[in-house]
Amino acid sequence: MPTPFQIDQQVELEREAISQGLKRLRSNIKQLEEKTYASATIYGVSSIDVLMPLVIAEIEDTFKNRVERGHNGVAFKEIHQYLSDIEPLALAAIGCKVTFDKAFGRKPDSNLVSNVTDAIGKAVEDECHIRHYEKVCPGLLNTLKKNYWHESAGTQQKVTVIRTLMQRYDVEHWDTWPRAVRVKLGGWLLDCIMKTSGWFTKYPDRRGKKVYNVVLPTPEFLEIKEKVTKESELFAPLAWPMLIEPNDWTNKRCGGYLLNEVMRGHPMVRRGDNACIQGDTPITFLNKIQKVGYKLNPFVVQVAEELLNRGIEVGKFIPIVEIPLPPKPPDIADNKDSRKAYRRASAEVMNTNANAFRRSCRTRMTMEAVKKFKGKEFFIPWSFDYRGRAYPIPAFLTPQDTDFGKSLLLFSEEGVLKPQHEQWLAFQVATTYGRDKDTWDERQEWVMSNLTLISRVANDPIRCRPDWEAAEEPWQFLAACEAYYHCVLAHTRRTTGHMIAIDATCSGLQILAGLAADQSTAQLVNVLPSDRPQDAYKVVAELSKPHIPERIRPYWDRKATKRSVMTIPYNAKPFSNRTYIRDALKEKGIEIEKDELTQAVKAVRDAMDSIVPGPMAVMKWIEKEVGSIVKAGLKTGGVVLEWETPSGFIVHQRLQKRNVQTLQLQLLGRCSVNITTEDENQVSLVRHKAATAPNLIHSLDASLLQMASQKFSEPIATIHDSVLTRATDMTKLSELVRETYMDLFSNTDYLKDFAAAIGAETEPPIIGDLEPSDVIESTYFFC
Repeated sequence: MPTPFQIDQQVELEREAISQGLKRLRSNIKQLEEKTYASATIYGVSSIDVLMPLVIAEIEDTFKNRVERGHNGVAFKEIHQYLSDIEPLALAAIGCKVTFDKAFGRKPDSNLVSNVTDAIGKAVEDECHIRHYEKVCPGLLNTLKKNYWHESAGTQQKVTVIRTLMQRYDVEHWDTWPRAVRVKLGGWLLDCIMKTSGWFTKYPDRRGKKVYNVVLPTPEFLEIKEKVTKESELFAPLAWPMLIEPNDWTNKRCGGYLLNEVMRGHPMVRRGDNACIQGDTPITFLNKIQKVGYKLNPFVVQVAEELLNRGIEVGKFIPIVEIPLPPKPPDIADNKDSRKAYRRASAEVMNTNANAFRRSCRTRMTMEAVKKFKGKEFFIPWSFDYRGRAYPIPAFLTPQDTDFGKSLLLFSEEGVLKPQHEQWLAFQVATTYGRDKDTWDERQEWVMSNLTLISRVANDPIRCRPDWEAAEEPWQFLAACEAYYHCVLAHTRRTTGHMIAIDATCSGLQILAGLAADQSTAQLVNVLPSDRPQDAYKVVAELSKPHIPERIRPYWDRKATKRSVMTIPYNAKPFSNRTYIRDALKEKGIEIEKDELTQAVKAVRDAMDSIVPGPMAVMKWIEKEVGSIVKAGLKTGGVVLEWETPSGFIVHQRLQKRNVQTLQLQLLGRCSVNITTEDENQVSLVRHKAATAPNLIHSLDASLLQMASQKFSEPIATIHDSVLTRATDMTKLSELVRETYMDLFSNTDYLKDFAAAIGAETEPPIIGDLEPSDVIESTYFFC
């Protein structure tokens, strides 16, 4: 029970989170407006989303009336020839972006009508300019983008760089559009935006004896802007860990933070139906993991602070490296070549610094949180997604952080380490180094063979950085080495709060194997006992290898099939498989042809049908039944699929149609627009068919952990289908998870319960040769 003083401290922390969040939001809006990027503000993004379909419709109507019917008019006839290679979506996106940027920009004369229209026309020309190079020399353009087109560079700088380099290669020249054409084109787009929205107007601004026309937002839009900004401020408070245990969740009352101002936007079930009454077991689980205390690992913090000061990057830890501008040459005032060379060198440095600042964002925010919670015990408020999986509400200092973020955490309540617990610390050392596919004994042997390495890392991490930064999870390996050294080798500690993580082996296939009672699949994914970890990815690779193109076979291994095998249980389609296989082979330096890729994908999916028949049959059955249910429901006005998991969590699945038109612009990047249709509020048949099988799997792996935790009273955390606890308690927790899996699939035919819940018309495909009780002896169910 927290004391009044601790409660006051937490309230003060939450008030600071509210203040800092508002300050950050308002500062962000101000900075974007000062940089003429108002289109990226919260009000700009939301307003443009609403405006885009209207502007597109107006542009299309203009083309139809003026071009197809021959009513061009003098002005439009002149600009129409320049628009033959650009889509209405692109024109609308460019016009809306530039209009918001200029109208709300804080630079002098930013909103002059002549400047706004010229900027819109210039932006359209720049897009067409780069598209011209895309047509005449796509390979060269792609190479130049990779080598010279920095992400931090501004739009105009990108165009200048590409144009300059193209001239060096004597590429077909781009005929620059006359300014008069740009202004007319920009003026037409601005008129389209003003006509369709009513948000902007041209207003005469008298400055002495001269009158200038400026683009101003109308009072109607200023009200919208204020409303959007006020609403965003309600959700602006930062989400930090808490200094006391979070409030308990109930079906009637919000848990988590103390102040309602911070809890806005954080329901117990994200994207779910909060009217659903959840069972006692899920809520008890959520409240249990909220009561787990954490503290920062002082060893990792010290190493991070030292590397931060030195500007050294390791894995996901990316400090800012500020490169000074080059010194100005002495003849810069008189020598044109010197000025040009200096500007070019300075631009490169500024691009590098801007890119470094962007990449270091998460590290900087994490280290800010470290300063706030150093030396303190803290707690994490959690909530569910609509499938029942638990996620932390804060973004930093949580068990679901990056490798660096995870390494910072220790359980504040430490356990007394006995000899039988030491192997779990060794397991963590070997696993984080990258030995996660080795057997239990091989991992223990690897640690015994590398005691000198572990000691070096624990005692001199800065000087011995090459010894640990090459690990698969370098920061967690660093933390594990320090814990193992002091607890096992030096015996300077008798207790540990170090977090050990164990992951399910192909959890999707494990769940589906239980649902189908499929022994062959269960054996393949370590549900059943074996001498060493079974490797489903490798088995699929070997079975599919004779059926793929002969040219690819030397490079065909578990890595080539891993992502496909991992995602097929979650209903990944052949198109996704193509991407995964192509990328895996590309990493090996192999380019695969279209027909070869089709053959490889078919071979993998055929191998899956042969190796894991139960899961594949269950997924096909779910897709077929859901398709029939949704089709029938559409006739009566809509469908919601609901089912109750074994733990009592109610999954509420309602997936709506989304009609989104997307276009990849050369300079502005990906832009999309929601197309309004008559059936936009209808349930999506396609999305329900694709999502139900993976959502069922996620709901069951969440239910498994919720039930297993009921008999576990020690510190525990989760990462999706992975569980974390201390080395002193991992044996007990892993036994509880296996027992729960056994109970889940031994005592009931849950697939039949699911079929009844969704109203399936046919019996589910259950093979029935699996004996779930055998899972108790499985060494590698989690590994």
